[in-house]
Amino acid sequence: MSTPGCTGIADGLTRVREQIAAACARSGRAPEDVRLIAACKTFGDDAVRSAIACGQLAFGENYVQEAKAKWPALKADHPGTELHLIGPLQSNKAREAVALFDVIHSLDRPSLAKALSRQCDAQERRPAMFVQVNTGAEPQKSGVLPQEADAFIASCRDVHGLNITGLMCIPPAGEPSEPHFGHLAKIAARNGLTGLSMGMSGDYGAAIEHGATCVRVGSAIFGNRTYPAPPSDGPRPVTAPAQ
Repeated sequence: MSTPGCTGIADGLTRVREQIAAACARSGRAPEDVRLIAACKTFGDDAVRSAIACGQLAFGENYVQEAKAKWPALKADHPGTELHLIGPLQSNKAREAVALFDVIHSLDRPSLAKALSRQCDAQERRPAMFVQVNTGAEPQKSGVLPQEADAFIASCRDVHGLNITGLMCIPPAGEPSEPHFGHLAKIAARNGLTGLSMGMSGDYGAAIEHGATCVRVGSAIFGNRTYPAPPSDGPRPVTAPAQ
């Protein structure tokens, strides 16, 4: 796993926080209304501990397998931290995901909703969940299609009893992000959801201006990643934009 220097992480966090505050000022929002999730996939314990020392408490992982290896010790040492699953989730990993994560951002299909509901009941644990919407209708990308989002959200709530707190999207690469952020915000509003997980290292300022409540930022904090072989959670998605 990559291990950037402590000074670089501190500087990265300072820059990102300043830019979040500037984006909030432009849109008439309070900076405390935006949750910064430090996307730490491929970065080791030392990098996470350096970020915690700088006051960062919310972290995002893309893979259950990597999080299992890294986070039990980190949680034990830093019980105030909050762990978010921001990558795709296979249904057979639902048990581990419910046990490990505080927030799951990638709920995207009925079979996963059923598996998560079963595990929430079994473990008596209710992580907050975001429904992932494929706003660009990209066939290679996870997420429920926009025209199916309302029915899926209702099913997650009413049939499966899940704690749905918001929506998440990853706009298509090479396209302006703003229309996708606006589309997601409209879907959330008509479903009575206030959480919007949108915006990564390259576009989180625009996401905040369109109402993001969570931004998932990795490389702008930790630096460039060195990718190991994929963990056994399953194949990497075809598109894996930098967070």
